Amino acid sequence: MNKMKLFENKQIRTIWNEDTEEWYFAIMDVIAVLTDSPEPRKYWSVLKTRLKKEGVELTTICSQLKMPASDGKKLFD
Repeated sequence: MNKMKLFENKQIRTIWNEDTEEWYFAIMDVIAVLTDSPEPRKYWSVLKTRLKKEGVELTTICSQLKMPASDGKKLFD
């Protein structure tokens, strides 16, 4: 089940995982909403680099899922 959630009138892509009964959110959409960044991918990249320098490794806790894009294509987010 894929749905769009609205937060302050901005769309956030989501996917429901039946096995774990959890919602997954597109991090790029969340970053765009929370930071008002014009380039959420760049913001995320810089943040990951900074956190890695601090000893936090996000790849083990933040997996990429294919999320539907606004044009219907599947993208990694």
